[in-house]
Amino acid sequence: MAKIATVITNMFEDVEYTDPAKEFKDAGHEVVTIEKEKGKTVTGKNKEAEITIDESIDDVTADQFDALFIPGGFSPDQLRADERFVKFAKQFMDAEKPVFAICHGPQLLITAKALEGRKATGFTSIQVDMEYAKANVQDEEVVVCNNQLVTSRQPDDIPAFKKESLKLLSA
Repeated sequence: MAKIATVITNMFEDVEYTDPAKEFKDAGHEVVTIEKEKGKTVTGKNKEAEITIDESIDDVTADQFDALFIPGGFSPDQLRADERFVKFAKQFMDAEKPVFAICHGPQLLITAKALEGRKATGFTSIQVDMEYAKANVQDEEVVVCNNQLVTSRQPDDIPAFKKESLKLLSA
C-alpha cells in the first residue's frame, strides 16, 4: 500500500481533505499530514475538520513517500510562499510520482514550475494562472496526465477525483 504525503495548513477546504483522505485510508493507504510544525492542529476554512499534523516539512523527504496529495482551500496558497513546500512538491513531479491536487491545490505546482506541458484543471479562479504556467488547462471534473497527475476543480468533483487517484495508487 502507498504512503501518501499530504501538505496542508490552516484554511484548507475541509471536505477536499477529509473525503479523499478517508477513501485513501479505507483502501489501506497511509496518509501522512505535513506542515511547518509537527503536532500542530490545523483547521479547515469551514471549521468542520481539525487535523493534528504528523510531520514537519523539515523532517521529511519526497523519497519517503509514494504519492503527494494537495487539498484545496487557502492552504496551498499559504504553502507556496514557503520554498520548502515548493521544492517538496516539485520533487514528486520531477520523480513522476503520483500527485493529487484539487481545487486550489495546483497553486503549489504553479509556483514549483511543474505544470508546463501537462494537462490539468483547477478551480475557476486559478485556471488562467495555470495557463500562464503553460499547463494545458481543461475544464473537466477530473484530468489525469501521464498516469501521474490527477487534478480536479471543486468539491463537486471529489467522487471522480477519488476514483482516478485510487486507480493510480493501485497501478
